[in-house]
Amino acid sequence: MNFTLHIWRQKNTESSGHFVTYKVNDIDSDTSFLEMLDQLNEDLIDKGEDCVVFDYDCREGICGTCSLVINGHPHGEKKATTTCQLYMRDYADQSELWIEPWRAKSFPIVKDLAVKREAFDRIIQSGGFISTSVGSAPEANSQLVNKDDADCAFDSAICIGCGACVAVCPNASASLFVAAKINHFQRLPQGKIESTKRAERMINQMEQEGFGSCSNHRHCETVCPKEISVSNIAAMNKIL
Repeated sequence: MNFTLHIWRQKNTESSGHFVTYKVNDIDSDTSFLEMLDQLNEDLIDKGEDCVVFDYDCREGICGTCSLVINGHPHGEKKATTTCQLYMRDYADQSELWIEPWRAKSFPIVKDLAVKREAFDRIIQSGGFISTSVGSAPEANSQLVNKDDADCAFDSAICIGCGACVAVCPNASASLFVAAKINHFQRLPQGKIESTKRAERMINQMEQEGFGSCSNHRHCETVCPKEISVSNIAAMNKIL
């Protein structure tokens, strides 16, 4: 398989960037998308050129580090999939690919396709700690949790904080990410004590970081690799 890649190259946060076109040939259909970029970088290094910088870590769809917009779609067009879980066979009918980083003021570009997502860390930190002292692991049935609440808490907790929701939102809103983190605790008994204060602090921090407001476009739900529901945003708004 042969591909023409148009990749965003940018030296640093302060410089302006542009697309550069590369050719990659004889790519096996079972090659992952990131492995394809690895192959490109090996070719660039052999030529004495600067390799393309991109984020990755686990390459198993768990860490949320990989952050590429491919042909206008964060993590590509395949649903419930991170970039590292894509394979080149998914692009058998597309020989030309445009690859760029997350686009958001709050995610400044470090270099090429890598962006800073420290704003997410600061939002999490603003939520503070749960003051309930849990001590050692309690007996499982000592504090009963409604199954629906437990299921909803788990569905929110699986958010990996990749930032695709921000990248796709016309307002660059982080509401889906913040709502998932808030509702993860809100649904459990230990998290209800400070739920209102926690939500207020995290939402205020989100606004200070420069993220936009939710206007119900629902693109975030569509591109989320963990299929986090926008119902989390509605639940978050009810807390305030």
